[in-house]
Amino acid sequence: MLGLLLMSWVAVAFPGLPWPGRAFGVPVKDYILQGETFLICAFALLGYAFEKRGAKKPLVILGLVGLAGLFLIDIAFVATGRTVLLVAPVLAFLLGWRHFRWKGLIGAALLGGAVGAVVFFESPYLHGRLERSVTELRDYLSSDAMNPTGLHLEFLRKSLLFVEAAPIVGHGTGSIMEQFRQAAAVGQSGASSVASANPHNQIFAVAIQLGVLGTVLLVAMWTAHVMLFRGSGFIAWIGLIIVVQNIVSSLFNSHLFDFTQGWLYVFGVGVGGGMVLRERSAASAASPMAKPMIKP
Repeated sequence: MLGLLLMSWVAVAFPGLPWPGRAFGVPVKDYILQGETFLICAFALLGYAFEKRGAKKPLVILGLVGLAGLFLIDIAFVATGRTVLLVAPVLAFLLGWRHFRWKGLIGAALLGGAVGAVVFFESPYLHGRLERSVTELRDYLSSDAMNPTGLHLEFLRKSLLFVEAAPIVGHGTGSIMEQFRQAAAVGQSGASSVASANPHNQIFAVAIQLGVLGTVLLVAMWTAHVMLFRGSGFIAWIGLIIVVQNIVSSLFNSHLFDFTQGWLYVFGVGVGGGMVLRERSAASAASPMAKPMIKP
């Protein structure tokens, strides 16, 4: 990730270079994936800095916070995904609660509000993204305009209707495209006329196909993964970031069904979960209560 961060800043400094990426400051893949991975890295570094706060190594902590800041600055000034802007406050509150409980929540709110206000006014890119989103929302509500925000809202509206039509077991796997095609074939225009294979919501992506039964299993999986990483330690914190980031972003994307984000979740939870379980097993074996009693 450090290499990708460096490449992003080099792409900004030298925009004329023949980078494989198509967006400004995004050397590979897309800005959504880059923003998500940078956000995970930033909060992983901040969590590690808090873990080391009692080690009396101010230079190490300062370096960790500074590096996390570079990731966050890239998100704010170079390539911002709107989903990332919603995930970041959740992770900030989670970090504050993890280390300082209620004081941490208040501190995260105050610091996040101050930083957010500064970034909003100092980053023309972020400011423009938010203004464009508001304009797109207004256009969709007034004239069913076909823009990214309007399409997202239209997909959610139709997805709710699809789930209401078959709430228990859904319409079957692979039925999303057909449902949208039928809903768009009634002489509609604008955002209402678009047939999509992706409702841009993980819960709806499951509920349309598998109904409430599938949705319960999805929520149960997320809950089990949150509980898996509920303990202390750096690895548990990384796993918790990955799970929470996926849960929040899945309100606006179906990332578990996307190739790169899906495998990121599989490897993150799989590797992190295995390490956490191994640590717990080793700690349990070393506990005095785990040693068998020897009768005389």
